[in-house]
Amino acid sequence: MTAAPRSHPRTGRFRDRPQGAWRWTAPITMLIAILVGTATVAGTAPGGGTGYATVRAVVLMYHRFGESEYPATSIRLAQFDAQLKWLRREQFHVWPLSRIVEHLIAGKPIPDRTIAITVDDAYLSVYREAFPRLRRYGWPFTVFVSTDAVDEELPAYMSWDQMREMQRNGASYANHSASHDHLLERHPGETDAQWRKRVSADIEHAQTRIREELGSGSHLFAYPYGEFDPELADLVAGLGFTAFGQESGAIGPYADLRALPRYPMSESYADLEQFATKAVSLPLPVAEVHPWDPVVGAGPPPRMEIRLADSDAVLDELACYGVKQEVLKIQWLDRTQRRFAVQGSEPVPPGRSRYNCTAPSATSGRYYWFSHPWFRRP
Repeated sequence: MTAAPRSHPRTGRFRDRPQGAWRWTAPITMLIAILVGTATVAGTAPGGGTGYATVRAVVLMYHRFGESEYPATSIRLAQFDAQLKWLRREQFHVWPLSRIVEHLIAGKPIPDRTIAITVDDAYLSVYREAFPRLRRYGWPFTVFVSTDAVDEELPAYMSWDQMREMQRNGASYANHSASHDHLLERHPGETDAQWRKRVSADIEHAQTRIREELGSGSHLFAYPYGEFDPELADLVAGLGFTAFGQESGAIGPYADLRALPRYPMSESYADLEQFATKAVSLPLPVAEVHPWDPVVGAGPPPRMEIRLADSDAVLDELACYGVKQEVLKIQWLDRTQRRFAVQGSEPVPPGRSRYNCTAPSATSGRYYWFSHPWFRRP
């Protein structure tokens, strides 16, 4: 049974409670049209045209630059240089992340091939390596700051002065919590109410420090480690933030503002061919997903059920992948309603993993992409 719909605290977009239920998200411009009494909503296949199909963008996520001792979170400088040159050659629009979010919420069209560049944690290599390169291109970027590390003047992190210099040259800043803790975790003996109070204080303290040091702070939030569950997602939304995870995929009108996707960039996932495919990817129109809650236990592998909205995705070539790139069998539950299910063959390992689904566009040659994260506690 589907739970009663509720309003998103910032946008009014209706979605039901995700705990064990389907999540339904109305196309943003469709809801706007309903609210203002418009009879129809213009729209074409995501390859182009007008209407809600053009409300889409890609967000890239980096951590470190040229720090070879951290290959899981760092990108080689040659890879980063090649990516920036390719974006310029292919005439991409590089927008501030806040502008993309504003257009997404308002249902305003976004030019095709629009991306945002984001960086998590505020490591020093952002200032030393990424900033000079992005300044040469004149491109904006957003740094999600974990403020305690900066306040403690840890040597691996930027200073507030360095961030102010970057701010004068195209950088903006957003909230990554103060502590960078695993926010899902409860302390021993901690009640739900105590957890909510502690996490809220952590996030609000980071917002205060960013505002004090940099003069302003956007209401954008990135989950530390990309980890969230329905309770944390609702807490963050209740504080007025649009939030980002670390699951792959393009942003589109069906995306949930409590956990928008970004493509992680590191040495193993940053070669130019992979990068180009992701940069031009389209948001797979996932109208419903069950379960939305990404936290799983040690039992059987999670079964994910999806209903897709209409698009020009070639569903005969839909492919889904699980842990260790296992090819998942697609079970069509209702082909006319574009409902299907996938399930891995092995339990999800402790830590972070995901299911990825892709399908080619019939008209553009690009790929639709959707990723759903799973988090299993150790």
